[in-house]
Amino acid sequence: MTKAEWYVGKEGKAEHLVYLNKEGKELNKLLDGEKTMIIRGAAGKKSPLGGRAKVDDTLYFVETGGDMSVTHKARISKVIESEKMTKEESIDFVKKYEKELNLSKKQYERWAGKKYLAVYEVSDIEAIEPFTYNREKNMDDWIITEDINTIKL
Repeated sequence: MTKAEWYVGKEGKAEHLVYLNKEGKELNKLLDGEKTMIIRGAAGKKSPLGGRAKVDDTLYFVETGGDMSVTHKARISKVIESEKMTKEESIDFVKKYEKELNLSKKQYERWAGKKYLAVYEVSDIEAIEPFTYNREKNMDDWIITEDINTIKL
């Protein structure tokens, strides 16, 4: 499988385009301080982002089901990635960060039970001049790039 040109390795600082669940009001919860972490999971053989999201990386947020414009940015202030877990350990992991994640029931059901989980603490969230981006087919819900400008339209 070929890697997309925005794929970034583990070295250096990265900028991330992160999809937030509109139905779960993730962006609103982050802005209101009701949520301080976002979660990603994987059922496969490794952690969701493979160690490529690091403290001080910049996150750009877009809401699923919205007009696909990027409206806010933030900084990763903490990263916690799990080792391979059993279903029970995974559920316990999600419960441990329940307050910080503030997940909807649907989101909880999506993440709890995955073999690998990672939580990312978000800080310094701010509104930015909205922009749209080049959404290619089969894009994940978290896109890693060296420079967000490479995917801006």
